[in-house]
Amino acid sequence: MYSFLFFLILEVVGWIFLALSFGVILVYMTMMILSSLELRDYLRKNQFTDYGDIITSPIAPGVSMLAPAFNEGQTIVQNVKSLLSLHYGKFEVVIINDGSKDDTLEKLIESFELEKTSFAYNSDIETKPVRGVYKSRNMSYRRLVVIDKENGGKADALNTGINVASMELLACIDVDCILSSDSISRMVRPFMEETNRKVIAVGGVIGIANNCDVQDGTVTRYRVPESILGKFQVVEYFRAFLMGRMAWSRINALMLISGAFGFFRADIVRKVGGYFPKTVGEDMELVVRMRRYMHEQGIPFKIGFVPDLLCWTEVPESEEILSRQRNRWMRGTIETLQLHKQINLNPKFGAVGMLTFPYWTVLEKNGPILEVLGLVYTLVLLLVGDFSALYFFALLVMMYLLSLLVSSFSVLYEQLAFNYYKDKKDLKKLIWTILSEPFVIHPKVVWWGIKGHWDFVKGKGGWGSMIRQGFKSAEEKKALETESNTQ
Repeated sequence: MYSFLFFLILEVVGWIFLALSFGVILVYMTMMILSSLELRDYLRKNQFTDYGDIITSPIAPGVSMLAPAFNEGQTIVQNVKSLLSLHYGKFEVVIINDGSKDDTLEKLIESFELEKTSFAYNSDIETKPVRGVYKSRNMSYRRLVVIDKENGGKADALNTGINVASMELLACIDVDCILSSDSISRMVRPFMEETNRKVIAVGGVIGIANNCDVQDGTVTRYRVPESILGKFQVVEYFRAFLMGRMAWSRINALMLISGAFGFFRADIVRKVGGYFPKTVGEDMELVVRMRRYMHEQGIPFKIGFVPDLLCWTEVPESEEILSRQRNRWMRGTIETLQLHKQINLNPKFGAVGMLTFPYWTVLEKNGPILEVLGLVYTLVLLLVGDFSALYFFALLVMMYLLSLLVSSFSVLYEQLAFNYYKDKKDLKKLIWTILSEPFVIHPKVVWWGIKGHWDFVKGKGGWGSMIRQGFKSAEEKKALETESNTQ
């Protein structure tokens, strides 16, 4: 009796895993179709857009660029100069010094001729105490506002910037990112286009600047990173942005905008209370909360997405640092899904409730757990002698081919639409990465996800140390290569 029950359970579990496998295939095939349609329509529409008209338009919305800074003394001056040089008619740059322990504030004061002002600080959103608001005596830096505050983390710093911001749109960015000179005009266009629905946020693509040439705050030559982890993240970012977020944008179900580069309507952000500082996934949580607010108020809205590569950042190439990042991403995902669990499978919230939220719950949050359970199930079948080699390898090959298909199409999208990586050697490196990723990198990603679950259960908080190497210009790279060759 018990033996019969045991094998019946094994058979039922097997059918569940088979159904999940085919479900994953269906989901990703659908996403590939949706993203290709969205990218096609965007490129067609983009042919007839003159961004110079947006820059000079009197009806173009003003933009407050909010950039938290913590211990950025080595690069803060150059980063701020790069932000101030962006091409747009009406914007301000708000730097929030989040209790830095180095000379970040001193360098800002000295380089930009800052002085403390009697600024009327609006504390609608509760934050850590503000020690001072600074503006420049030099009219050349009239767009710059610097806030000095006690340390409270990224979300708290952004909330402080929101309290000070004076423009209609908020651009929340990482201070060490590199932005394209026309990034603002391209990101505000979706806010100006929609008439029947209110655009409340717009996300953008994040590019990887590791191993690229950087000149005067601009990426001048694109190269794939040398490390296997760097190459993996290039492919991963293409999948996430050019396929995943384009697909969700097609059905107005986008649930995540990268914290490194996102534009938001200021009035809606203030109405929902700004960023939630008690989560490590504040970027995702804010977008979900804004969507929830708009649905509950019955206001037609849209969250847009711009597939142009307008922002570049340095990604971790150390396994230790990357594992911390993925651990934090997993904990942030779990926190957001739990905070807004009322959305899940609730038709009141449209495509997000019925599609995006279940996708994030099953595949993004529980995906690592399901993969480990699948491995355990396979080992049990081996032990009881009920293992079908043909079934196992057929399913393995099918999922491997799906991985190749999704990754290859993501790289193909980039090549057809934007073609940043023009060197054939870079493409060969990406192809080898696609072929090896499921065996070399993916098991580590699964393990980091499992550790993220475990750390969430233990109540672990915080971001962890995210050490960056810094961008190097073409001249610096040549100097380093020359020095290396002479040694």
